Amino acid sequence: MTRRAAVKVSAAAAASSLQAAHAPPAIFEIRYFQLRNSADRQIQRVADFLRDAYALALLRAGAKLEGAFANLIAPNGPFVMAISSYSSMAAYDAALQKTGADSIYQLEVTALEGKGGLSYVRVETSLLRAFPTMPSVVPLAVGAGKPPRVFELRTYESNSPVTLARKIGMFEQGGEIEIFRRVGITPVFFAETLVGRQMPNLTYLVAYDSLAGREQAWTRFLADPEWLKLRAKPGLSDPEIVSNISNVLLQPLPFSPLR
Repeated sequence: MTRRAAVKVSAAAAASSLQAAHAPPAIFEIRYFQLRNSADRQIQRVADFLRDAYALALLRAGAKLEGAFANLIAPNGPFVMAISSYSSMAAYDAALQKTGADSIYQLEVTALEGKGGLSYVRVETSLLRAFPTMPSVVPLAVGAGKPPRVFELRTYESNSPVTLARKIGMFEQGGEIEIFRRVGITPVFFAETLVGRQMPNLTYLVAYDSLAGREQAWTRFLADPEWLKLRAKPGLSDPEIVSNISNVLLQPLPFSPLR
């Protein structure tokens, strides 16, 4: 790369970072459909509904379905998870009102429940606010002929809002997200949970090319000098600021924008 090209790349990256810094953090909704294997074909029914009805209703309401996933390695399967994004809490409220008044969508909801049996067992929803330094979902390029990525949703619980703020600071100002990128853990979003279970916590979604790639990336991360230096700072060790970590591995459904 020539010096001129390098300067252009650096300038573009700086402009992108500045733009992200001024963008308001998005609101994410994680909608979890608990299912069971049965003659009702719940997995297919819910997947079809998300593709043909829910995603389109979100667009009409000014929101977006960012990803739709099924469990790959996770407790309490089977399940389907839909992740959508909104520009603000006001936009989320407006979208709820619009979908509630959307006659096309309401007919599709009725049709889903009119197929006999149960379409799903229960639905659980949580709301999250994106980190200011990553105010929206990071789009991932889909290579022609490449298999779908493996995604991991991780939740870090903390004992109090004070200790949670320290952990968020490790990601935002401490450089932990950049370490992720360097070792091969691809960030998709990072967010603080506003409404949900096991609060206070932060939740993030990352991606890998494969399960083997995930194992290799975490091995590199745990041995990374910058990570070892960061976690050794007073007040930032896991026992001080992280009370529990839970994770699920996900596979994208065929229509998922994130793949």
